[in-house]
This record gives sequence, structure tokens and C-alpha cells, in this order.
Amino acid sequence: MHKIGTILLLCPFLLLVVPIDRLEAQDQRIGFIDSDLVIEKMPEYAGIEQRLQLLSESWREELDELDREIVRMREEFEAREVLFTDEMRQQRLEEIEDLREDRERFLHEKFGPEGEYFQRQKELLEPIQRQIFDAVSRVADREGFDFVFDRSEDPRLLFASPEWNLTEEVLIELGLDVDP
Repeated sequence: MHKIGTILLLCPFLLLVVPIDRLEAQDQRIGFIDSDLVIEKMPEYAGIEQRLQLLSESWREELDELDREIVRMREEFEAREVLFTDEMRQQRLEEIEDLREDRERFLHEKFGPEGEYFQRQKELLEPIQRQIFDAVSRVADREGFDFVFDRSEDPRLLFASPEWNLTEEVLIELGLDVDP
């Protein structure tokens, strides 16, 4: 047989290049799970969510305090601007701008793409994600699946027959309640 072409299968953790004639020659079992649903049912997740919420709230309070200080300084500047010399006016504007930049820097450090919030979230969720991955691997091996996609992560999975949904089996494997 000659190669007709290849198909690229993409998912968050896997890139497979499989010859089309190989796919046609073998029966492939493909399943999917909804990892968001699985994570929400894990008791550890509620604690993680609470910890992240408390962390986020304290940082938001700091941001609110900086916002109030910027507004106070701005209002004070506007009320007294006519009394300032050019040098004083420039100095006050620089102080306001410095505080605004501090606020933006703090926001980026805490909530930016590489910020502390997302680093902490990743650190706390990693053990749960590992448990789910291990459970999916056991279910896939036991049930004879060749591929398992995460429906919550892969927007390219536009349709999936419910008969291939392995979410319930993964919940059972983790010893979690399968009721909604």
C-alpha cells in the first residue's frame, strides 16, 4: 500500500501524524471526556478555588486602595492646580503618574499571563490534573481506546456521539459521584 496522505489530530497534549491508509486499515476507538466537569466534582477543587479566591480578593483590595489614592491625588491636584508653580505642577503630575504605573505593574505581577495568580493556580491544579490524566489512561487501556480527547479544552471537537463519552468512567475511576 502507498501513503495517500496524512491527518493531523490536535489536542492540548498531543500531536499525532497518522498515515490515512493506516487509519483505514485499523479500527480506531476514540473517546472524550469533559475535564471541567471532572475537576468540579473533585473535593480538592473546592479548597483550591477558595484559596485562589482569597488570594485574588486580597490583591483586588490592594488595587482598589491604589485606585482610591490615584483619584484622591488627582482631585487634590485639580483643586489646587492654579496655586502651583510650573515646577510643582509637573512634580505632582509625575507623582500621580508614578502611582498609576505602580498600580499597573502590581496588576501585571499578580494577574498578568505570567502573574502570581496563574502560577499559583497551575501549581495547585497540577496534582488534580495528574490524577485525571492517570484515570483517563487506566480507563482508555481497560476499555481499549486509542485516543481520548478533552471536550472542554479542544474547541475543534464539534460533535461527539454520547456513546464515546468516557467522563462517567473517569469519575468512577477517581471514586467520585457521577450524578450531576
